[in-house]
Amino acid sequence: MNEDDTKGDRERERARAERGGKSPEGAPGGKPRRSDGPGGGILMGRPFGVPVYVAPSWFLVAALITWVFGGQLDRVLPELGGARYLVSLFFAVAFYASVLVHELAHTVVALRYKLPVRRIQLQFFGGVSEIEKESETPGREFLLAFVGPLLSLVLAGVFYGGMRLVEPGTVPGVLLAGLMISNLIVAIFNLLPGLPLDGGRMLRAVVWKITGKPMTGTIAAAWVGRALAVAVLIGLPLLTHTGALGNPAQKIGGTETVTDALLAAILAAIIWTGAGNSLRMARLREHLPELEARALTRRAVPVEAATPLSEALRRANESGARALVVVDGQGAPTGLVREAAIVGVPEHRRPWVQVSGLAQDLTEGMKISADLAGEALLDRLRANPATEYLVIEETGEIYGVLSAADVERAFVAAMARPGS
Repeated sequence: MNEDDTKGDRERERARAERGGKSPEGAPGGKPRRSDGPGGGILMGRPFGVPVYVAPSWFLVAALITWVFGGQLDRVLPELGGARYLVSLFFAVAFYASVLVHELAHTVVALRYKLPVRRIQLQFFGGVSEIEKESETPGREFLLAFVGPLLSLVLAGVFYGGMRLVEPGTVPGVLLAGLMISNLIVAIFNLLPGLPLDGGRMLRAVVWKITGKPMTGTIAAAWVGRALAVAVLIGLPLLTHTGALGNPAQKIGGTETVTDALLAAILAAIIWTGAGNSLRMARLREHLPELEARALTRRAVPVEAATPLSEALRRANESGARALVVVDGQGAPTGLVREAAIVGVPEHRRPWVQVSGLAQDLTEGMKISADLAGEALLDRLRANPATEYLVIEETGEIYGVLSAADVERAFVAAMARPGS
């Protein structure tokens, strides 16, 4: 811990302050992930212990559905008058309740396989179940993906059965028909074989099973997803205007053309971005095992609480150490001297400042095993946020000090490294 190290620490602290102390998502230098953090939307409940949020964008799409479906009801049931918008609003809520059932199907299977689910969020284009870990086998991955569209198909069948029991051309008949068709569309769309859709995860599982390599499956499904995004961008407006979807053929031009093109562009962007993110996260997970606590740990020198900072730094420089551990009279660690605190002490004052005044009390959460690596290491750091951690051997001996900044840099490097 020489003068160059101290200058480098000072530069890193300045850079961190300039970017507001933020770290990449999931990096250990940031705040731990929380299921009910800000930005999740309105909390609606916790089925199976998993929080369900409605994003602000849902209200926009609910208003859009109410307006569009209300216009259709005016042609089918003109006698409703203004009440058609209340019926349309009920349809929008019922449709997203169906989407919630779709997502709950994923959640139940994930919990069955002991995969933690961070939350379910209903948003502009449907919903998403945020499952925090990958399936251990391709079979589980396939089932986890397939169960969502399966439930949507089941719901479509239930609504179809309900249609047969009511009078056609009535409010219940129109609502049931709309819910049957919408759930059928959700199921078919999600079965398309490209990430980030459920069909893409099913394709990934199949390729994983054939090749034995999950990364190969992810690459294949992600590129199919990108091809699917291009197909949606070009093909959806063409299908609309040729009448291939069962609607009357339209001339190219006008407001409807712009609307179709905008919808296709939004869908294509969502699919393309989701495919890219899936590929990026898979490549990250492939390199996560390289994040080893033992390899990233700084050598530390033990010092007693009353030791002047200048003397502690001298001992560290002599031994080639880059960290200070405060110990008691029996040599048991009691605290860690924070890098930021050292940087903040001018050199001329260091002989008069004891290390105890710069140390952070050592808690059990700040003690980690030297054998931790990969996701296990990141999970431990997220669960116990700190700037430094004491790394110990299985025997309880001090191995060194792990800086969260060092893990963050290794994390970013792993994200930037291309996959094999």
